[in-house]
Amino acid sequence: MEQKRFSKFDDSFTCAHCGREVLPLGYSSRNHCPFCLWSLHVDVNPGDRANPCRGELEPVSAEPDPKKGYIIISKCKRCGEIRRCKSAHEADVQPDDIRLIIDLTARLVDTSDGGRTGKRKWG
Repeated sequence: MEQKRFSKFDDSFTCAHCGREVLPLGYSSRNHCPFCLWSLHVDVNPGDRANPCRGELEPVSAEPDPKKGYIIISKCKRCGEIRRCKSAHEADVQPDDIRLIIDLTARLVDTSDGGRTGKRKWG
C-alpha cells in the first residue's frame, strides 16, 4: 500500500527570517512566509515536519506553472538542498507577495544536479 506523501499541518508561525506572524491558510500546509517568501527546511514530504536540518530556505527563483500557478524555488542555507513549493499568491488569508514572486521569476536556478549546488544559469 502506498504511503501518503502529504500531511496537513496548517498552524500559524513566526517567520524565522523577517519575524512577522504568519496565519494558517485554512486549506493546506503553509510552509513559507507570505511577506518575504523564506521558510524553514522542516519537511521531508509536505507537512510532515520530519526533516532534522531546520536550516533557513532562501527563495532563489520562481517559475510559472500552468496548472499550479507559481512555484517558489528555495535553497537551504544550511545543507544546500533545493526545495520547490507552490505559492499561495491567491490565498484569501495573507496571500504571498506577488511582486516578490515576479521578481524571482527573473532568476533561474540550475537544478540538473538534483539541487546539490544550486548553480544559477542566469539572473
